[in-house]
Parts: sequence; C-alpha cells; structure tokens
Amino acid sequence: MLPKQRVNTALRREGVPDRLPLEFDLCKGLLEKFSKKLNIPLNYTRSYYEDLTYRISGNEIRIALGSDCVIVGAGLPEGYSLTYDEKGYLINEFGMKMKQGPLYMEVVDAPLKNISSKGEAKNYVFPDPLASGRFKDAEKCIKKYKENYFIIGDLELTMFEMAWHLVGMEKFMMDLVSGEAYTRVIIDKAMNFSLEIGRKLIELGVDAIWTGDDFGAQNGMLISPKMWRDIFKPRYAELFSEFKNINRDILIIYHSDGAISPILEDLIEIGMDVFNPVQPNVPGHEPYDLKQKFGNRLSFFGGIDQQWLLPKGNKEEIEKDVKSKISIFGKDGGYMIAPAHIIQADTSIENIEVFLNAVKKYGKY
Repeated sequence: MLPKQRVNTALRREGVPDRLPLEFDLCKGLLEKFSKKLNIPLNYTRSYYEDLTYRISGNEIRIALGSDCVIVGAGLPEGYSLTYDEKGYLINEFGMKMKQGPLYMEVVDAPLKNISSKGEAKNYVFPDPLASGRFKDAEKCIKKYKENYFIIGDLELTMFEMAWHLVGMEKFMMDLVSGEAYTRVIIDKAMNFSLEIGRKLIELGVDAIWTGDDFGAQNGMLISPKMWRDIFKPRYAELFSEFKNINRDILIIYHSDGAISPILEDLIEIGMDVFNPVQPNVPGHEPYDLKQKFGNRLSFFGGIDQQWLLPKGNKEEIEKDVKSKISIFGKDGGYMIAPAHIIQADTSIENIEVFLNAVKKYGKY
C-alpha cells in the first residue's frame, strides 16, 4: 500500500492495511541531528506559535525515517519577521513573549495579562489568518506529497490554549470559572482564527484536520466536564460541522494531552473521528478499555509514552510497549501508532530508532 492508502484504511476503519501506519514529530534539536545523520536538508516552516513550527517542519526527514504522514499548517506571513527583546526572548505575532525552557518554549509575558473587560477583548486584534504567504509552504508540500502521503493540517491551540496563552493560565482559568465576559470573546476570536486556517487547509487539499487543546492533566481534567460541555463543546461542534461542510470526507483528529476520558463520548457525538494522542498512564486511558468501548466508533492515534519510556526506557521496554499497543489498539485496524507528543531533546537518536524498528517489526498485519 501507499502511505496514503495505509492511513486512510486504518483511520477510516475500512479494514486492515498491510501494516500499521506511523507518524511522529521531532523537536528542533532532533530534527537537526537526523538532518545531519541522513544528509537531508532541514526545511523549517516558522509558525505563529513556536511549538507548531516543529509539527509542520522537517517532513522530508520524517518520511525518510518511515512516517506515512506529511504535516502542514499556517506559517508566518510574507515579509514578517519574528522579533526579540533585549534578553533574547522571542515575541510572536500575538505579542506573546517566549523563552526556551528545558524542553519547550514557554510564554513568559502574556499580551493580555491585565485584561479585565469585554471591551478590551473586542479591541484586541488577532493576526490575519489568511495573510499573504501564510500558506506558501503548506501549498508546496500538499502539491508535492498529496498523491502518496496522508496530509494532515495542524490546528492545535484551537481555542482554549490560545486563549490562556494570551492571558496567562492562572488568570484565565480563574476568570473562566468566575464567568468574566471577556473570556468568551477571546475564545471565540481564537476559534474563528482557527476556523479560517482550517478552511484554507481543507481547500488546499489536506486529508485530515488536527484540532486540539490540552484539557487534561496527569490525573484528570483541567476544567470540569460540565464546564467543558457548557463552553467548549458547542464551539467544537460548530468547528467540526464547518469543516465537514467544506469536505464531508475530511477526517477530524482531536488532540488533547492528559486524562480526558469523561468527554470522549461528547467528542464522538459532535464529530471527532480520531483521538490523539491517547496519552498513556493516565486514568481512563487503559488501552484495552478504550478499544473495547470506542473502537467501533473511533480511531486512535498515538499511545506511546514519550515522558518516561522513550527518553529513559531500554530496547526491551520500548519493544514490549510498542508490541502491546499494536496488539490492542491495532486489532482489526483503527490505529496509527505515534508518540504521545513531539519527541523532545531528552530522547536519544538510538531510542527513536529502536521505536521505529519496533513498529516495523511488530506492525505487519
């Protein structure tokens, strides 16, 4: 099978492919190491939020390593340059000031940190989602790879995460609970920004839209299921419906880190086709239970622990986990194996290669 056929067969639950499809993302440091090792030039697409840059960059490298997918998304507008302050902190299009942490880029100064009114939220101007040049790299990648590879349009930070990054997490969460009117305005602005980007990516020809916000922590949800249903469910329902109206065959991939099993039924109800990243080792995400309960209505994408297993596990432990996840989630199709997050710099090239080789070894149907 071609990679595109392989992923479509699995994620659309149309039987079993020749082997399990594979997707993975690498942080900047790992992309650079593999670029050097494989002697493949590394092409970056700088995005409006720094973590997204590494989802949508280095497709040539990931394909060479065995990925069945190409990830595209919105880049920076033509002629736009990121700025840096006197401390070397990056300032993005939204005015978020960011610095490199031990693994991830972190927002250290939020542009709306002092917001208190609905009027201020209305006056805050989002970047133009359709600015000239924003989709130049996406268009090029889709044209190059669409016949052979499964193309995913990335829309993470869809509304909740974008909102709290603009305000600051502690303040936004407290104001959300207390019902401050500005919170809904910012959420809607973020949703509309994502809607325009998603619409454009679908028109360009992606096979799936990868939406998402992290609503889960290690031991449960960050907000109550009731609050999620009151505020976010109707907005996601609108978003999914809009995307399906553009292309009824588009697959909706929903991403949330953490333990979010209480809202999986809701997400299926409003149109989620694929659940990502199926973070392991959190309550409610036991592989067998998820597959038994949802496997006939939902496909799974992810499942491999990148918090402990990939950085610290040995070959036997990694192979054992890959084999187990394939045997459970991959039974009768409906699964694309992947780490549960962008693989970070604490993981060695050797362990990544062990993971990739294990997928080849145990992934044949």
